[in-house]
Amino acid sequence: MEAISRMMHVLGKEDTMSVHITLLPYIQSTKELKTKPTQHSVRELRSFGVQPDVIVTRADTPISQALREKISLFCNLDKEAVIPLKTADSIYEVPIILNSAGLLNVVTNRLNLSYSELDLNPWMQFVEKMLEAKKEIQIALVGKYTELEDAYLSIKEALIHAAVDQKTSLQIKWVNSEMLESEDPEKIIGSVDGILLCPGFGDRGIEGKIRAVQHAREKLIPYLGDCLGMQVLVCEFARNVAGMPDANTTELDPNTPFPVISLLSEQEEIEDMGGTMRLGGYDSNVAEGTKTYKAYGTKKIRERHRHRYELNNTYLDELVNHGLIVAAKNAEDTLVEVVEIKDHPFMVGAQFHPEFTSRPNKPNPLFNAFVEASILFSENKQTSKLKNKSK
Repeated sequence: MEAISRMMHVLGKEDTMSVHITLLPYIQSTKELKTKPTQHSVRELRSFGVQPDVIVTRADTPISQALREKISLFCNLDKEAVIPLKTADSIYEVPIILNSAGLLNVVTNRLNLSYSELDLNPWMQFVEKMLEAKKEIQIALVGKYTELEDAYLSIKEALIHAAVDQKTSLQIKWVNSEMLESEDPEKIIGSVDGILLCPGFGDRGIEGKIRAVQHAREKLIPYLGDCLGMQVLVCEFARNVAGMPDANTTELDPNTPFPVISLLSEQEEIEDMGGTMRLGGYDSNVAEGTKTYKAYGTKKIRERHRHRYELNNTYLDELVNHGLIVAAKNAEDTLVEVVEIKDHPFMVGAQFHPEFTSRPNKPNPLFNAFVEASILFSENKQTSKLKNKSK
């Protein structure tokens, strides 16, 4: 088994340094980690004129001091510069492990950098809450790229941030929206505690996404629509509640009889697609008394956008009359930014991308509110099961 390695060049004030990340293979029959692949990879680097300043050794088992000294000897660097990195339960533990192993001191000494005392307490508290999770919820992520989970990495991490904040373990069920076009959503989605509809472009799997929205609305499952997820929510509501058959977005069906999602009139003559994109941070005004206001706790919010199509104001009054709630509009009061569904425990669609502003120690408020609603939904299911058993 060959070492897996890569080089990372770090630019400092006065110099550069090379960090070599290598995998120590474990031989099951002899129950030992082997350093030869690391030695060979360093020898190859030297043949190109590169001498690593730091070697980070990856392994699934503990890396002994003797192994570090052996790598130090044969790779010609100080043993303090051989940093052990045992596989962690979560990627969020890695900075703590590397700091405990002395990587920061090695880097700053090598680059002649000065730094104040590093405070990792907030990060450690985040990891502790993650490891102490007492509850568990399952969220269905519905999209058309679910076979490549990294396509929705920012959404996945935003959900983790919110779950950790509430000391809850998160299980994600990846649901391909195309499967929902021909299969019963009850069967494919299953008994989840929340449904999040991912953003995207194009018509592939769109009818499956609409069925996922209908399933969440009718079964009162907490739902969060992210960008396209908000637009699909509006289309489903228009079709099945507001009496607008075949309502759609003009992005997917230019001839729809009810274009509830469309380009703005001033955008329609622009041929350059980039010219129609709302991109970057925009302010929104949040309506008091909504779930969105409860989540943010303020009337004015700023979130990042990346989309072209908007809720068509021509149909807004009719949609509102049937139970759609406008929870937020842009600063000019011309564009709908967040919608909710009346008489639903949590069904929210945001035209922006709330995952972009989520941080480990500061989860995005909408994600936090969605996870909180999913926890409550899960607890109510458990209570209902217990009542049924006792009968």
